[in-house]
Amino acid sequence: MLLRLTRIVLLLALAAYLATLGLLYAYQRDLVFPLNPAKADIASAGLPAAEEVSVTTADGERLVAWAVAPRGDKPVLLYFQGNAGNLGGRGRAERLRALTADGTGLFAISYRGYGGSTGSPSEEGLQQDARAAYAAAVQRYGADRLVGYGESLGTGVVLKLAAERPLKAVVLEAPYLSALAVAEARYPYLPLGPFMRDPFRSDTVIEEINAPLLVMHGERDGVIPIAQGQALYDLAKPPKRFLRFPEGRHADLPEHGAIPEVRRFLADVGQGQFSGAQVRTVP
Repeated sequence: MLLRLTRIVLLLALAAYLATLGLLYAYQRDLVFPLNPAKADIASAGLPAAEEVSVTTADGERLVAWAVAPRGDKPVLLYFQGNAGNLGGRGRAERLRALTADGTGLFAISYRGYGGSTGSPSEEGLQQDARAAYAAAVQRYGADRLVGYGESLGTGVVLKLAAERPLKAVVLEAPYLSALAVAEARYPYLPLGPFMRDPFRSDTVIEEINAPLLVMHGERDGVIPIAQGQALYDLAKPPKRFLRFPEGRHADLPEHGAIPEVRRFLADVGQGQFSGAQVRTVP
């Protein structure tokens, strides 16, 4: 009787485990891409200098983008957002306002399925979006002044783009080794590798990046541990700079001094004064 009961319990546990795997596989893109399909309003975002433009991808999707022309010889940030919300959400509008306040230009793309853009997101789809955004930004501003800027999920998007296209520099805010590594840390009891449809392997791409690199990460990041940002930085070629923010969490680095650090990095790159490798804590 006891043996039969044990077998039943084990079978039920196995069934629950397999059901969990099945649900994660079926709904994983809902977890990876918690998108907001509503188109953000430029006026509400407080970006009066921005222009809404339309970008068409190679596979026929129509994307919404925000463009801010640079002043003088300032660079242009080719901006790729994190996985949640839209261009006007989660403090993102404040970040974009701060980044462009000194005359730095902006070309921020709304991924497929996000913020008024057509289609449904996937890793390959987002790379199509990045290539289309790059081509549109080059047509407007030229390639020489484009700086790739990735936020959270967008760090993987911009790294793949930087491996394919020339960029003046690359900025990574709260990056990861891979989306798979983030998921495995969250669900250590599940064999996710064979089931991950969008692994975003930044760790296998970072060594191909030849542009000057800035990596920023908060020590209190509860979404992507700073250890992943540090490990990714360690894999990168110089010139590179890693900034630790002791009080920084996942999405609030601008509140802890990130914007002046980005400006300092861009100025150093522009003046040809960026070299070597530096790890620093931002007080």
